[in-house]
Amino acid sequence: MLSNRQSRILSFAFVLLGVVLCAYGHAQAALLMEEPYGFFGALNPTGHNSIYFERICAETPVTLRRCRPGEMGAVIARYQGVDGYDWVAIPLIPYLYSVENAADVPPHVDRETVIRLRNRYREEHLGSLGPHLSAGNLVHGGWTELLGAAYERRIYAFRFNTTPEQDDALIERLNAGPNRTHFNLLFSNCADFARVVLNGYFPRAFRRSVFHDAGMTTPKQITYKLVRYARKHPETQLTVFEIPQIPGYRRGSRSVKGIEESFVTSVYAIPIAFANPYLAGGLFVDYLVRGRYHLIPKHPEVLGPGNLSALTTPAANQENSASAGAQAPGAASGGTAQAQTATGANSGLRGIGAADE
Repeated sequence: MLSNRQSRILSFAFVLLGVVLCAYGHAQAALLMEEPYGFFGALNPTGHNSIYFERICAETPVTLRRCRPGEMGAVIARYQGVDGYDWVAIPLIPYLYSVENAADVPPHVDRETVIRLRNRYREEHLGSLGPHLSAGNLVHGGWTELLGAAYERRIYAFRFNTTPEQDDALIERLNAGPNRTHFNLLFSNCADFARVVLNGYFPRAFRRSVFHDAGMTTPKQITYKLVRYARKHPETQLTVFEIPQIPGYRRGSRSVKGIEESFVTSVYAIPIAFANPYLAGGLFVDYLVRGRYHLIPKHPEVLGPGNLSALTTPAANQENSASAGAQAPGAASGGTAQAQTATGANSGLRGIGAADE
């Protein structure tokens, strides 16, 4: 017979084991809804979608694997103009800030600093994508889209639970696929890639919207459908975070809009009203009745380089970000103790330079 003390110790051990197994069995991913910026963002205010995975890392920019201890996962998205590839995976901190260590993120940047940080990371880690990558222009993207996203725009992260089986299935499917670009702004864009990936986690939950977005897939539409799915499935444990834009490089990014919202709330509505007042009226009524959905809580928790680990913390251990106190914008400056713990854990890519080709 076990003594009372032994029984209590054994019970505590089982509880601790259960907690450990639960934490191991569930990882985090996050749909990133990224605001539009610059000239093209003014013409097309739909923004960008990418997906962050805690458990999935980039062996190379186009080869995925399970993360090793200490690595923080990767961001995967569809791009245009990156050496003919359809999707590319970049470790989390380089994707946001063009550096490998959170402590190296500057609190304020200028154009020369952003260019220097991007070029350095490309030379050290993106050599396998080829030596003649296009940097992009006002209309077409290029390799610069892969690095330093937080210098360009504000990003909202919608975090949700995943399982090892789901992540392994995605790794196998993307590694086995052709990964050749078929980018099309209307029917095969970054939000379409997110739609297909998320349907692997939540089957048949994401489809194109005929009414709000004229048959196209947009970042706001996909994010809305994830929020709607999570309301019906609490086990998803959806949590919203804000990743602020690092000041200095660009003016502040603009809010994300869908197609219908873009027409109704911009100067595009004027020529439509002259050309077809019935169409303009229908768009306006549909927008008033169904198109004004809000995705961002009033006070989402703000994540900077020093506390990005919140994206990988089990959602069950945190309060809903809608009620959590927002962190001061100064958190975007790095150099904290949390930033130091992330040092060296965020590259995930092998250093593939010209000498290794």
